[in-house]
Amino acid sequence: MPDAEAKKMSGSAAAAVLLMLFDEDEAAQILSRLEPDEVRQLGYAMYDVADVEVDEVNLALDQFVNKAKGRTTIGYGASKHIRGAMHKALGPDRADNMLAKITPPTSSTKLSMLKWMEPVEIAGIIEREHPQIMAIVLAHLDPAAAASVLQLLPADAQDDVVYRVATLGPVSGEALDDLEQLIGNRSGGPRSGGQTTKRGGTVEAAAIMNNIRKDHEQRIMKALTKRDRAVSQSIEDEMFIFENLLELADKDLGTVMRSIDSAVLVVALKGASDMLKTKILGCMSQRAAQSIADEMEERGPMRLAEVLDAQKQIIAEARRMGDEGTIMLGGKGDDYV
Repeated sequence: MPDAEAKKMSGSAAAAVLLMLFDEDEAAQILSRLEPDEVRQLGYAMYDVADVEVDEVNLALDQFVNKAKGRTTIGYGASKHIRGAMHKALGPDRADNMLAKITPPTSSTKLSMLKWMEPVEIAGIIEREHPQIMAIVLAHLDPAAAASVLQLLPADAQDDVVYRVATLGPVSGEALDDLEQLIGNRSGGPRSGGQTTKRGGTVEAAAIMNNIRKDHEQRIMKALTKRDRAVSQSIEDEMFIFENLLELADKDLGTVMRSIDSAVLVVALKGASDMLKTKILGCMSQRAAQSIADEMEERGPMRLAEVLDAQKQIIAEARRMGDEGTIMLGGKGDDYV
C-alpha cells in the first residue's frame, strides 16, 4: 500500500470507516445528528468500505486525529461558556435578562424533521390549514423542497402563501409549538418557551419562486402584482439579479448586450464579478470588448447606487427579452415541450 502521506481517503470514506468501528448504538447516535444528505452519502460510503483493510483503517484514524488536532474548543459547549461568562460579567439577574433577548431559539424538533419528509407528505399535512401555517412550514424548508410543496397545494392558495412567506415576521414560540402539534410531534421534547424565530422575507420567497415551474411562476406573480405591487416587485428583483446573467447561454447574453448602451454597461460591470465580466466581454467582438475595458479603467471608482441602477437596467432588458421569447432565461424550473 502507498505511504500514508502519499495517499488520502475521501472525507466520506474515512468517516464511514470510523463509523464502522463503533457498535450499533454508538453509530446510531452519530447518524441521528446528521442531515439527510449526509446520512445518504455516508450510507453509500459504508457499503463501499465494507471490506476495508487494516492499513486503510489506520489511514482513516490518522486523518481523524490530524483533523482533531486542528480543531479548537470554540463551538463545543458554547452555550454553557457564554452563559457562564455573562453571569460573571453582569451578575445572574442582568445576565439572564440579556440572554433571554439574544439567545437563538432552540430548534424545533418536529420542524427539523420536515427535511426528512417527502413533499407530498408535507403538502398532505398542511393543505387544509390556514395559509399562514402553510407559509411558516415553507419558510422552514430549503427552497427546492418548499417549491415542490407549494406546487402541490391548492392553486387558489399558492399566491397567498408566497405573499405570506415574503411578509412573514417573527414567529412566536407558541405558534411554533402549535405547528409542531399539527405535524404530529409527540416526543415530549423541549418547547419553544415563548421565544420567537425569524423566517421568511422576499429573499426566501424569491428562492422558492426560482424553483417552481415557469407556468406556475407566471400565474403566481401575476396574482401577487394585483395584490401588492411593491411586494411583487421586491420578489421579482430578488429572483433575477445581475450575477444570474452567468446562467445565460453565450448567444443569448450577446443578444442582450447588443441592446445595451455601452455607457450603461461600463457602469454596470464595475460591480460585477471577474467571472461575469469575462463572460460578458467574451460575447463581444474583440474591439468592442477592449473599448469597454478601456472605458472602465478611465472611469475609476463609481458610486454604488449608480452601479446598481445600471445593473437594474440590464436586468430589466434581459427580463423583457425573456418574456418575449427572444432569449432563454435560465433557472425558474425550466420547462420544455
